[in-house]
Amino acid sequence: MHTPVTIIGAGLGGLTLARVLHLHGIPATVYEAEPSPTARSQGGMLDIHDRNGQLALAAAGLMDEFRGLILEGRQAIRLLDRNGTVLFDRADDGTGGSPEVQRGELRQLLLDSLPAGTVRWGHKATGARALGEGRHEVTFANGTTAVTSLLVGADGAWSRVRPLLSTATPEYVGRSVVETSVYDADTRHPATAKAVGGGTLVALDPDADGKWFVVHRERGGTLRNYLTLTKPQDWFAAIDFTDAAAAAARITEEFDGWAPELIALITAGETAPVLRPLHVLPAGHRWDRVPGVTLLGDAAHLSTPNGEGANVAMQDGAELGKALVAHPEDIETALTAYEQALFPRGAAATAVAAHNPTSQEVISFFTRGERTE
Repeated sequence: MHTPVTIIGAGLGGLTLARVLHLHGIPATVYEAEPSPTARSQGGMLDIHDRNGQLALAAAGLMDEFRGLILEGRQAIRLLDRNGTVLFDRADDGTGGSPEVQRGELRQLLLDSLPAGTVRWGHKATGARALGEGRHEVTFANGTTAVTSLLVGADGAWSRVRPLLSTATPEYVGRSVVETSVYDADTRHPATAKAVGGGTLVALDPDADGKWFVVHRERGGTLRNYLTLTKPQDWFAAIDFTDAAAAAARITEEFDGWAPELIALITAGETAPVLRPLHVLPAGHRWDRVPGVTLLGDAAHLSTPNGEGANVAMQDGAELGKALVAHPEDIETALTAYEQALFPRGAAATAVAAHNPTSQEVISFFTRGERTE
């Protein structure tokens, strides 16, 4: 196959696609809005599943390098109530199928596996239009354009490529995540570090729904907290998140009466709380085949956080790459085969997140000895 592939978005899915194509000698260019690989934090921990994310990395020829990123012991999980009482506790015995790595390190691994110049930094897509005969033009905020015969939208929730295929837009689900981080917690906040344990902590109120913590232990004693509140967007809009102290204080009010070691996950952070509204695409989102263009990851099947997003995005990238390799002389056959598998895969991933469990359902799930991977 000699048709260059144009990928919009240097997230995990787009980079996995670029890597699989590179292994098979297919040229690809990735356009990314961020000005450099280190322009912003890439987020926290990811559990990479043996049923999808790891298969994608195997297709990319990167499993040995991936194993070097794994943080041992991080598959441990603990469930606490609002008072800090342990409701469930499971150590990482090394047998789980979802080892934890840091997203930024995994992204850098993929970047390092590509030829220099594959990623064009500082190219924020602002729109795309069809030129006919499967060709498309993408415009960028820096005034440049790119014309391609094979366009892949790997550009996330607010994809600029998706309108070529679908009129669907993400909708707010009624809740948002506020992200905070506590550094050097074992030394500076030992009670909080002890409460979190060695891996992931889930803290909730058994008598109230709509608010909970999910905390990951990262490298170097960093605790990254994702606290969820079920509130309309207007409620969050009334908080000045540029004022770190005021934002933390307002969020803390919503957790009045919770154990001090849990509240410290909000108040002891050295960085300003970051608001992340949660949106989804319609369940079972799909589109009719349009020559020369397709989507992967959140651009195709955005859902709320459920442990599947990064894994399925990488799987999408690997499967699209394999389809193009399998049909080097017929792009449309490759894209048709890819999308026939993509649609049910995306629907299954989003179905996991469709149900917003009650606190009692979460407690019951863990105490039955089960765990969502």
